Amino acid sequence: MSHSLTHPHLYAIAYQNQHHHRSALTALDKSKDNPHPLTVSLVLANKSSTSTSTPTRSTITTNTTNKLERIIKGFILIPTHSSSSSSSSSSGSLCFVPKKIMVVIDQHLLWTFFASLFGFVLLYIIRRNHNANYRKLKKKNSPQQCVDNNSFTDGEFRRVYGSDSGTDVIVVGAGVAGAALAYTLGKDGRRVHVIERDLTEPDRIVGELLQPGGYLKLVELDLEDCVEEIDAQRVLGYALFKEGKNTKLSYPLEKFHSDVSGKSFHNGRFIQRMREKATTLSNVKLEQGTVTSLLEENGTIRGVQYKTKDGQEHTAYAPLTIVCDGCFSNLRRTLCNPKVDVPSCFVGLVLENCQLPFANHGHVILADPSPILFYPISSTEVRCLVDVPGQKLPSIANGEMAKYLKTMVAPQIPPELHDAFVSAIDKGNIRTMPNRSMPADPHPTPGALLMGDAFNMRHPLTGGGMTVALSDIVVLRDLLKSLHDLNDAASLSKYLESFYTLRKPVASTINTLAGALYKVFSASPDQARKEMRQACFDYLSLGGIFSTGPIALLSGLNPHPLSLVLHFFAVAIYGVGRLLLPFPSPQRLWIGARLIWSAAGVIFPIIKAEGVRQMFFPATVPAYYRAPSVKSDI
Repeated sequence: MSHSLTHPHLYAIAYQNQHHHRSALTALDKSKDNPHPLTVSLVLANKSSTSTSTPTRSTITTNTTNKLERIIKGFILIPTHSSSSSSSSSSGSLCFVPKKIMVVIDQHLLWTFFASLFGFVLLYIIRRNHNANYRKLKKKNSPQQCVDNNSFTDGEFRRVYGSDSGTDVIVVGAGVAGAALAYTLGKDGRRVHVIERDLTEPDRIVGELLQPGGYLKLVELDLEDCVEEIDAQRVLGYALFKEGKNTKLSYPLEKFHSDVSGKSFHNGRFIQRMREKATTLSNVKLEQGTVTSLLEENGTIRGVQYKTKDGQEHTAYAPLTIVCDGCFSNLRRTLCNPKVDVPSCFVGLVLENCQLPFANHGHVILADPSPILFYPISSTEVRCLVDVPGQKLPSIANGEMAKYLKTMVAPQIPPELHDAFVSAIDKGNIRTMPNRSMPADPHPTPGALLMGDAFNMRHPLTGGGMTVALSDIVVLRDLLKSLHDLNDAASLSKYLESFYTLRKPVASTINTLAGALYKVFSASPDQARKEMRQACFDYLSLGGIFSTGPIALLSGLNPHPLSLVLHFFAVAIYGVGRLLLPFPSPQRLWIGARLIWSAAGVIFPIIKAEGVRQMFFPATVPAYYRAPSVKSDI
């Protein structure tokens, strides 16, 4: 009798007395017709009764023994045991496994064991070092004396103050960042003194478009009602125009509530609404005055000196002073290393009673020499911003600006907006605003913190400024929530250094995108730059992930640095592909190589200025671990 044993089969040989071996052999002989993979096992049963005993070798016939030996030849016998709660019986089993398979299994088990052991040891070492480093940093830098386990009752901050001056936080400036910060800290129980140089309604031509990511932060801060009752308009995406062609790019809002969208409005109305809401809190004091200097004592900021509207000098003291007095800040030099760049200026107009080609969308015209923006700011008004490169502008007073707008800009305006554009020029209400860019480069100073445009600016082309400011406020609010006493300036300064690291991935992504897009969208005589500009337009026109990915970055809904870099170089590679098809030539190859080099020259200097380590690897920065509870939430 011969059997094919190319794969294991199950042979159940159960016997309790001698005559069972015949049925067992019958099962073995039929095994070659059994299609199922099985395991060879020999079940031995021992009975406690003296009349029934386990068969021994002598009780099995020689023929039976020979058959069994031939069948199990090439197998390894593995004993297994099982026990029963009954004291009258016990059983054991023998498992037969082919020798070749057993060798493979043994090798796999051996390597799996060593790999698991190595991984466990490596994980243990990393975890031990992480915990030790965290405990060391926490003990050294976190103001434990300021943390009270009883500071919270049912999720609300208990008002326990440690400042003798009657103020916990001084906020310099009541713009978007200052007003939102005052309300947020006041709602958490802080006594806040806000000093603003001018409490009348601001009249600015920027800060009028809040991206969906910024609106979500506004909701998180309980300030979403500030965009109500100011005739704010919903913005659902962008329309891109180039040389008579256009493409519509919608925000990826499918996963959000229907109220979530971009918001455009008059900047002054929005700020006034936030100021009003802040002053509804009894522990927030809003005062008009001009802060002239920070009060410093032994390297620690103790408060500010300011001049009121009537010209009187005053001083105000607080454990923490937050400077957010805008892009024209005269206090930032004490707290950071300002490297302000002014690549261009915006010339602003208001178009009345006209319809945009795409309703509820911002419009970007890739004009020569640089982009032109249109977006609604009320139900009857459309803001137009014409970017003019450099810092020297045609004179408004002698009519040079009007001539420039009519001769150079108007021919590039979509036909639907041309007449309204010319009419706005004739009305003469032309405003200008320098576009500043300044990467965050703080000097951590005990007792003081920088926020808003006083701290960090980017080109306003993408409308990301308010999104960054509101995101920063959320980070700072979460950092300060666990502290009820801010008087230990040195410990607090070390603790708040984590703010500069925790904010980096979101802020740097929006900043880098703004700077890179402005350079790509601007016209250039360089052929490689021209190809990059066209490639960007065509890439976004592809739709799908090619448009939703970049627009999610721009809107602040997905501000991830790696995603930004991948999409940016995908545009460059797409541009090279356009050049090489259908047939590459030496000239096209050379332009393609320069295109890649030009793309790297655009984005890498911006990333370097923002900080590669903080932007892409914030967890490697020691300050990242000074606020572990906030880190996990972020």
